[in-house]
Amino acid sequence: MKKKLLSALLLSTALLAAGCGGDEEDAHVDEEGCEHLQEGPAAAVTAAVSGTGPAVSNDHKRYDIALVDVAGGKGGAVSFAVSEATDYVLYMSAPVPVTVTNSSGATVEFEESATSSSLCTDIQGRHVVPLTVGTHTLTFGPSTLSSVSLVIEESAEHDHDH
Repeated sequence: MKKKLLSALLLSTALLAAGCGGDEEDAHVDEEGCEHLQEGPAAAVTAAVSGTGPAVSNDHKRYDIALVDVAGGKGGAVSFAVSEATDYVLYMSAPVPVTVTNSSGATVEFEESATSSSLCTDIQGRHVVPLTVGTHTLTFGPSTLSSVSLVIEESAEHDHDH
């Protein structure tokens, strides 16, 4: 009986995954984001009160960002130079508000935004954002928190070395 239930569960899970298109790919990207949030490697940066701020990248690092005093609490900005126009996923260790602007100062709208991932409790912010080639500014806050960790991944599956 247990084998039949397990078989039914596995079959229904496989059918559900097959019917959802990109879910497997999204899960892989979430695993990447979670792994780097948990294990690093880490780089410490301090957000800038104004301007573009220090650079962060999608280089399989966790950026531990010290937030600074801004109107309404803690926050600040970092910059992200995009070399390939595609969707990126911003993984954050805390539900700190974040906005993304392009090099012209226009706000880039998120395609998806969530405060969690079913695969990883360390992900407390997950934002999918379509970015063009150029330097973008990520502005955090205002928040009551004094820091947030950030991992940036391309949303499409990709191979890399750790």
